[in-house]
Amino acid sequence: MSAPIVFFDIASLDSEALQTFYSRLFGWESDGAGQFAVNVDVPLRAAFRQDSAQKRLYIGVNDVTLKLKEIEASGGSIDVPRFEVPGVVILGLFRDPAGNPMGLVELEEGKPKIP
Repeated sequence: MSAPIVFFDIASLDSEALQTFYSRLFGWESDGAGQFAVNVDVPLRAAFRQDSAQKRLYIGVNDVTLKLKEIEASGGSIDVPRFEVPGVVILGLFRDPAGNPMGLVELEEGKPKIP
């Protein structure tokens, strides 16, 4: 059996602002100590890619374009607007207000939408 991912954290010099950002945009509610829990697809799909060192979490949303607009309005920035990988997935890439790279996956009926 492969080793499971059991925890992740998202760093910022202003953790309260980051908590507000993720709560407002994705409903991730944290306790007073900054801890939170999120739903995860099981098994969690992942990939190794040939690129400069980086990690990126991908969050499922119903409308990538709309969510990217909300992200930008909330202090985040867009790395790559909504794009399709034919036969695979629809994505958008952004950075939260602290500069952490993140991604969006467009969902349809709770599953990644395949263009």
